[in-house]
Amino acid sequence: MASKPESPTEPFKRALAHAARSLAETPDLEVVFSGDGPSLVGNRATLPHPTRDMSPRDAARIRGMADQMALRLAHHDDAAHARLRPRDPGAAAAFEAIEQARIEAVGANALGGVRANLTALLEGQLERKGFARITDRAAVPMSDALALMVRERLTGDAPPPEARAAVDLLRSEIELKAGADLDKLGAALTDQAAFGRIAREILTDLDMGEEVGETPEDKAEDAESAENQPQDTNTDEGEGESEDTDGSSDSDTESSDADSEGEDDESAQMEDSAETDMSDEAPDMGDGMRPSRPDMKDAGLAEPAYKVFSSRDDEIVAAEDLCDPEELSRLRAYLDQQIQQFSSVVSRLANKLQRRLLAQQNRAWSFDLEEGVLDVSRLTRIITDPTAPLSFKQEDDTEFRDTVVTILIDNSGSMRGRPIMVAAVCADILARTLERCGVKAEVLGFTTRAWKGGLARDEWIKAGKPPNPGRLNDLRHIIYKAADSPWRRARKNLGLMMREGLLKENIDGEALIWAHSRLIARPESRRILMVISDGAPVDDSTLSVNSGHYLERHLRQVIAEIEAASPIELIAVGIGHDVTRYYRRAVTIVDVEQLGGAMTEKLAELFEEEPKAVARSASSVLAPQRNPIKAGAV
Repeated sequence: MASKPESPTEPFKRALAHAARSLAETPDLEVVFSGDGPSLVGNRATLPHPTRDMSPRDAARIRGMADQMALRLAHHDDAAHARLRPRDPGAAAAFEAIEQARIEAVGANALGGVRANLTALLEGQLERKGFARITDRAAVPMSDALALMVRERLTGDAPPPEARAAVDLLRSEIELKAGADLDKLGAALTDQAAFGRIAREILTDLDMGEEVGETPEDKAEDAESAENQPQDTNTDEGEGESEDTDGSSDSDTESSDADSEGEDDESAQMEDSAETDMSDEAPDMGDGMRPSRPDMKDAGLAEPAYKVFSSRDDEIVAAEDLCDPEELSRLRAYLDQQIQQFSSVVSRLANKLQRRLLAQQNRAWSFDLEEGVLDVSRLTRIITDPTAPLSFKQEDDTEFRDTVVTILIDNSGSMRGRPIMVAAVCADILARTLERCGVKAEVLGFTTRAWKGGLARDEWIKAGKPPNPGRLNDLRHIIYKAADSPWRRARKNLGLMMREGLLKENIDGEALIWAHSRLIARPESRRILMVISDGAPVDDSTLSVNSGHYLERHLRQVIAEIEAASPIELIAVGIGHDVTRYYRRAVTIVDVEQLGGAMTEKLAELFEEEPKAVARSASSVLAPQRNPIKAGAV
């Protein structure tokens, strides 16, 4: 029997896996290919699937991802890194970027092929971040600029052309403050601990964080030295001073101690609060890594109400208008390939959800009517009593079918990889299953048109950069499936979520207003809004010129209004992040296995409940003027 022909990409995958194991010096390194890559967990490296028509540039980028992970395994110690990493989130992100530059420089200096692969990967990352469009010094991420300058010092390679102008905006300041310490890095390239201490000195030079120059090891040594320091307690002068102090005022001492304790408690509470707020933060290290979350240190300060600087270039667009039909078919096929890995799970969960929903549609009949459907169960009456009239029955209307569900999906860059695949599978299961149950379903997505601000930011710069401008990016709201459109007609559109370059930044508050306004106009008596997201709203352009919690504060206000006063039922599904701090009714999932179960239970709970009572009419909730998005041609 002839064996199944090998896929054209299999030789490339095998060669890539062997090269990665050799470079990592780890024979048991497991290299897998999946839609949720790239990621490195323990000795398991996950890379994206290579395409059949892969260009040399794409092949180099995938090799660059593999080389990056292999070098990290070979030349990075997580424990040493954790000991040296600063606590301040901004300083920690810069410290991580500098360390990553060191790891890659070790490989690039040793092997020319690795250097070429890492350069191709870096160029792709910079292109996606929109470095070529950055013209404002304030928009340049300090961590990225530092990493590129460290790379230049260690390898001799200048920043790629896409980022050269952006780096030059900060170069003179960085060189002036930290140039001397940057020159020391080359001598410590292969010594991670020494390199890390120099990196902390660089961050101190740049005023990033507080006292980042002192490492935890230094603090431990100081404490040990203080403990071992001999204390002279036998002098007469010391005894006299002690007696005088003790006799002067015990109450003053107690008062001072109490004040000190109060200050310590308050300081501890503020520290705990800051750590809690920043728990979702992670430095942006490229593909598959999550962008940093907003700094919440100014959350207690008063600020102007939420506003939009310019909404002229916002858009609401149908998914099919963002992609040609051929590419949309290819992306849908890729999504189907991912779903196929979980085919048995998806099928089982879809059937379970359908059974739960249909169970709410118990048929109710009225009998002994004079018209309707002939009740054959009562025909025996005519046989026993020919004078008895025929009996008819009629099915009562069920309120359950008068329902519509909107699925609003976060299409931000932090969802790249496995999270967006899980969200797309989620939407696919729900849309299909709800349609079988006679429930209309709508699938929407939200992102921005550009990274770090688009035309709105350009307008703000031309206007002289007025303070407190509000939202500074152009929104892109996507309709994957309209409520009245059948699933078979819209199924291809869900593949668009797999498209590289679609996922950018997320402004959740305005997306909720948009989805709510669409639902509120629907005629169904039951309207349910399900949000699928991975955490807090993030838009670097907006947060760089407003307070760090500007978007989050707006999101909380919108959620509070919907939950308190709208007839729409609001629930949320967190992909890998706890969203219960925003939504009253929410669940968190990390894998497809949990997806169906969590959503089955949550939806079933909703359908079992009575529609929630509202304190005022729906027309007064979230007034239309608060939603600045223009519908355009859609």
